[in-house]
Amino acid sequence: MVTPALFLEYEAVLKRPEQSLAHGLGLNDIDRFLAAFASASEPVEVNFQWRPQLSDPNDEMVLEAAVNGRADALITHNVRDFAKGAARFGLLILRPGELLKELRS
Repeated sequence: MVTPALFLEYEAVLKRPEQSLAHGLGLNDIDRFLAAFASASEPVEVNFQWRPQLSDPNDEMVLEAAVNGRADALITHNVRDFAKGAARFGLLILRPGELLKELRS
């Protein structure tokens, strides 16, 4: 699930010079990846904002996408920052590795 604001944030981060050094993709490759990501993502319209819920204001749009999209879980390495806010909405928080373990079982 992704909101327009969250998608634009992903694009901005992927195109930062320091991120380009880390992932090694050119702008055309990033655009192709984003197009594939967009086609595989479920669009979410933000009907309600419950800010502030999290200690990091930059994380709010991720929580909003999950809540407005009625997600069952939020998958992140940033468990500490999302734990309280996600609990308020009954969202399960999993690290990516935990999700993979659950999918395998």
